[in-house]
Amino acid sequence: MRDVNAESRPATPSATEPTAVARLAVPAGVLAAVAGAFAYVGTVTPYQPGHYPVCPLYRLTGLYCPGCGGLRSAHSFIHGDFLAALQANALAVVGYLGFAVLWTVWVVRAVRGRPFRLELGTRQLWVLGTLSLVFTVVRNLPFGGWLHP
Repeated sequence: MRDVNAESRPATPSATEPTAVARLAVPAGVLAAVAGAFAYVGTVTPYQPGHYPVCPLYRLTGLYCPGCGGLRSAHSFIHGDFLAALQANALAVVGYLGFAVLWTVWVVRAVRGRPFRLELGTRQLWVLGTLSLVFTVVRNLPFGGWLHP
């Protein structure tokens, strides 16, 4: 005979919820990938030509895109030269710090068994896009020379 109340009973937490190790697997994998990329850039210097390809936008137009100088910024950041990292690409440094904050929040929520969702609405995406565009325009104007990589 079928137990009618079986569907309404809550399942045991251990049977349905992943363990803390399982919840941390994805954040750990993301951190490993980012750390590997930073380790490579920290080892293979972008300050010497020939190690990395030149930005196609810069090569074709002579204009700096929002990512120009990002590898030099990462290299300097890894080696503790934060002023050089900011000079190479200030937007990238903000991105590194933003990633660190978001990753930390992700891990804390994973440890506590809570889901982490980063839901950017239309307004937030417009703000990010506008900031990136303003950064790109200013770094290509004569008075924005301090933002050149």
